[in-house]
Amino acid sequence: MKLGIDLGGTKIEIIALDDGGDELLRRRVPTPRGDYAGTLRAIADLVHQAEAILGQTGTVGIGTPGAISRATGLLKNSNSVHLNGQPIFQDLESLLQRKLRISNDANCFALSEATDGAAAGAEVVFGVIIGTGSGAGIVVNGHVLTGANGIAGEWGHNPLPWPEDAELPGPACYCGRHGCIETFLSGPGMSADHQRVGGEKLDAATIVARVATGDAACEQTLLRYENRLARSLAHVINILDPDVIVLGGGMSNIERLYKNVPGIWRRYVFSDRVDTRLERNRFGDSSGVRGAAWLWE
Repeated sequence: MKLGIDLGGTKIEIIALDDGGDELLRRRVPTPRGDYAGTLRAIADLVHQAEAILGQTGTVGIGTPGAISRATGLLKNSNSVHLNGQPIFQDLESLLQRKLRISNDANCFALSEATDGAAAGAEVVFGVIIGTGSGAGIVVNGHVLTGANGIAGEWGHNPLPWPEDAELPGPACYCGRHGCIETFLSGPGMSADHQRVGGEKLDAATIVARVATGDAACEQTLLRYENRLARSLAHVINILDPDVIVLGGGMSNIERLYKNVPGIWRRYVFSDRVDTRLERNRFGDSSGVRGAAWLWE
């Protein structure tokens, strides 16, 4: 069996899959916030409990925020900042007494959807997470592309393409720069944009709900969001030319994106036609943990 761990900022989840991808077990516990040693123990406890319940041992794959540095072997770029600079891969292998596979949570999302999700069978898949942050993973022929620096797919920390004057220099990002895609396309990014142009302080879900009631200001915010998403994905198409782009995260639940965004990105893609499909994820919040399990496939 394959065990997958999704290490999130608020919860740690485990799933057990059989060789056919059927779910055998799923559990989750709160993440010990700011507690590195406690986080390691929580992961190990979940693995040991799952194996005891199912009566067998399994391979273990782990999806983490951030990536393992090729230079130091330590975690980097995690928005759960207490994990940065820690030898999480080595520590967990020692604690669990076995070889592990570990990858960025967005990579795990993309792998799940490419394996048996919305992009099953596609050769090149770009999996996007747009929620509290923005990130992405790349899967080619069923394998996660990590890159020479371990950062392939770090889409959210590139500048918004083809920026308009009003979008410059762009909001400050926690990475230290301004105008990153994440600052526009995350849920908090939509909320901040709405407030910047004179709207109320509303979260993204409320803005989208008000669009359905005919709220003109919220409609304009969503139109700006769609245009920015289209530009940001067109940039990816021009470089990677994926067969399928799959959206995940809370913002992926906005149904009209799947019709409107491909209609807009045609203006920016350097081709006479665009065959790339934009798809909603199949497995929702489960994709990350399923993808972690599939790291051993």
